[in-house]
Amino acid sequence: MVEEDEPVIDYRRATFVVGAARLDQCPADTGSEVAFAGRSNAGKSSAINVLTDNKKMARTSKSPGRTQLINFFELGSQRRLVDLPGYGYAKVPRAVKENWHQHLDEYLRSRRSLRGVVLVMDIRHPLREFDEMMMRWAGDADLPLHMLLTKSDKLKQGQAKATLTQVRNQMKSWSAHISVQLFSATRKVGQEELQQTLTKLLV
Repeated sequence: MVEEDEPVIDYRRATFVVGAARLDQCPADTGSEVAFAGRSNAGKSSAINVLTDNKKMARTSKSPGRTQLINFFELGSQRRLVDLPGYGYAKVPRAVKENWHQHLDEYLRSRRSLRGVVLVMDIRHPLREFDEMMMRWAGDADLPLHMLLTKSDKLKQGQAKATLTQVRNQMKSWSAHISVQLFSATRKVGQEELQQTLTKLLV
């Protein structure tokens, strides 16, 4: 139950604003925003679609890596969700991929309105090289990092909880600004917890 003085954001009202290929194409660097990052096959776009209760909000595909732009979604009152380009697996020329990574790095390092990062990981393959790179960056920037262990329905309940505990224990040595939760886009597990975490970062 939400207290009367507790801030509320209606994520169903999210609207697509722009897809930026470069930092100078991003919306004005004011207000607050939280960025979603993750490997191309981790279920990042599906998580955003469940969060906003809109299956068409973020692009999803059976071919990983279709998110090639920094996509901004407006929540109102200068609050935004940001879908970052997926890392790895995308079948594009190396030069194009390196260009994505350059602009992604510029965004993460220079965006003043960035309040936190949601790191999306397939629960069956957590804490890969890219994930640890994002963790180090968030630690250096002193930004909150929320880990979303997606596709939790792919494991038995006991296995999923054991993986959650294992990842949480590993994070204790990294930073106090890291939180972890289970998530399933298919069964909408963890939707409310994710919304509450984002609201605390955005308000």
